[in-house]
Amino acid sequence: MIRIAILGLMALSAAACTTVPPQGETTDAVAQPTEVTLILDREEAARLFAVTEITLQWIGWDRRGSVAFTRDGEAVNLRGVHSTVDGQGTLVVDGRVAEVGTDYFILDGTITIENTPDAGRSCELTKRDWRFAVTQNRPYYRLREFEWCDGLTDYIDLYHPRGPSS
Repeated sequence: MIRIAILGLMALSAAACTTVPPQGETTDAVAQPTEVTLILDREEAARLFAVTEITLQWIGWDRRGSVAFTRDGEAVNLRGVHSTVDGQGTLVVDGRVAEVGTDYFILDGTITIENTPDAGRSCELTKRDWRFAVTQNRPYYRLREFEWCDGLTDYIDLYHPRGPSS
């Protein structure tokens, strides 16, 4: 119950924040990343912040990795890690949740895949606007960029308590 109340307060406080340019400056002059998580859908934010598991299909869906959310002022950060049993193959998703809307969220951060599906594979990209979305009524968010690294299709999924198959 306390967690729900905290999530509600976090969503309300983030939704109430706006950036106003200093007097005499245009909005273009201050068009830079903010340190605020923009909440457009409070119910979706509550579902997203309840996410606890992450997978990369090369590592498997049976044994999922973990996801943690932390708060830094008005920003919500996400870190998810999924590793093979021997720890050699890994997925790390790390960044700031920039926006939460109905059935999606945007992450500003870094995605790293190491040694999976093949030993020696190394993918790392830091960028703004990684888009994760729930599509076709699935019980998870999926990264909407599938071939961002080296042409292989990577399915990165984050699971929230939406349905029985999550």
